Amino acid sequence: MPGRKFVLVPGAWLGAWSWHPVAKSLREHGHDAVALTLPGLSYGSSAAGLRLSDAVDHVVAEVESRNLQDIVLVSHSWGGYPATGAAHRLTGRISKVVYYSAVVPAKGAGMVDENDLYGQQIRDSVAATPDRTVPLPLEALRAGLMPGESPELQDLVFHLMLPQPGGYMTEALDVPPVTEIGLAAAYLLGADDQSLARPGAEFAARLGLSPVIVPGGHMAMLTHPADIAAALIAAA
Repeated sequence: MPGRKFVLVPGAWLGAWSWHPVAKSLREHGHDAVALTLPGLSYGSSAAGLRLSDAVDHVVAEVESRNLQDIVLVSHSWGGYPATGAAHRLTGRISKVVYYSAVVPAKGAGMVDENDLYGQQIRDSVAATPDRTVPLPLEALRAGLMPGESPELQDLVFHLMLPQPGGYMTEALDVPPVTEIGLAAAYLLGADDQSLARPGAEFAARLGLSPVIVPGGHMAMLTHPADIAAALIAAA
């Protein structure tokens, strides 16, 4: 397969660092990879007042400023929101949209609308924090995002994470799934994923697809990067 260009969008609380092991493996296989950090999720940037549209704008600006063409746009977890919004504005530059254990947004539904328990926790957090962010408790990472991993790895990942801008989680997109505008798509689902707001098969069904099962849990891009890179290459 000729070299492909992958643009990697991280999930909530994460930055480009979460995709670095996969990006390294993709490059070792002759492909290009650009991992993004969204506004408010790097030290020295402020999360206050950020809206979902800011995350979408950032993905679009990164692709356009680099003049990337024929890209495979990949998202993880919550990153399905900015990736979907950006895909609608980058149709001429995209060869495929790949969701990896990600939310496939429904038109008009934000992250708070996908799961009643998650939604209430998000709203409570936004209301309680001065900058209206959503921090992730360590126990939520241990029990949900990375169950069964070593405490040392869990602690490391926890200390790399930053609070998620609240607007990213409460606001919605006013666009349909990407397959409804003619973009090719794929849905990869971690075999042991316990963290999605609803079953991954339901998100895949919004694209008219069945999920392709890949090794690992919700954060397998860190624990099984070679497997995730291989799955992305196959999906592209």
